[in-house]
Amino acid sequence: MLPKTPLIIDCDPGIDDAVALLLALASDEFEILGITTVAGNVTVETTQTNARCICELGGKPDVKVFAGCPRPMLREPIVADHVHGANGLAGVTFPEPQMPLQGQHGVDFMIEALVNTTDKIAIATLGPLTNLAIALIKAPHIVDSIDRVVMMGGALGAGNVTSSAEFNLYADPHAAQVVFQAGADQDLDLTLITLDVTHQALATPERRAALAALDNDVGTTVAQMLGNYGVREQQEMRFAGPPLHDPCVIAYLLKPELFEVQRCFAAVETQSALTQGRVAVDRTGESGQPANVAIAQSIDADGFYALLTERLAKL
Repeated sequence: MLPKTPLIIDCDPGIDDAVALLLALASDEFEILGITTVAGNVTVETTQTNARCICELGGKPDVKVFAGCPRPMLREPIVADHVHGANGLAGVTFPEPQMPLQGQHGVDFMIEALVNTTDKIAIATLGPLTNLAIALIKAPHIVDSIDRVVMMGGALGAGNVTSSAEFNLYADPHAAQVVFQAGADQDLDLTLITLDVTHQALATPERRAALAALDNDVGTTVAQMLGNYGVREQQEMRFAGPPLHDPCVIAYLLKPELFEVQRCFAAVETQSALTQGRVAVDRTGESGQPANVAIAQSIDADGFYALLTERLAKL
């Protein structure tokens, strides 16, 4: 039996975060040390509640959930409740969670876990990078205990908040740049999955039907959430269904062979109001900067949905 990967999941649930959490909870390959939440799709008060609701839906109430940063490092907070609904979960109602919220701040938990570990820890980031950036600023030596960071964020083509930027990086571009800089200066192992890839992972009616047909509450709930998710984006982009952004991070950790990646140098624009949150990428080496991030180029969408459906059937 292969050893489990110690994993911290940093998220802002959010519909696609919820599906990503369920995929992780259903995967025996992980030892989930904790879930940290951040302000993003909705406020941190709502993201921590949603994370606990999802753990209970997935039958894993023993997973520890920690609330993290309530706002970005520098910019004014923004939320995406117009996409995810006022409760962050497409208006789908859940019982009030019975599992406790941990008293420790999410950043302090992250640092403590990394300082005290004997095995390197993987980090999956599904929202703005505020928690991880603050942890790296507060305790830069934790880099030595991080196995890898796999992030959902950014856009090489069109953004989904502005023409230049994707929500997670736009919501806290300064935090994103701290993390990207750690990849350059401290050899932090970074993988970025952008909109360009997640827009290939569409929850088509057929794929949603397969989830709805699972003989459990998880499949029914996920199908219900996805039915109310990203309707305007589907219409504007002429998508056959909503893209599942954040579950791609967990899928990459489980089956990296589903993705093609390219290592290159990348930085995040933090100054210009027009392009704030944009990922600037040097694919050719013209900048003279060494590669600091592996950027996903494509995904096997059928393989991704096969993995998702098979795992959620276990919950």
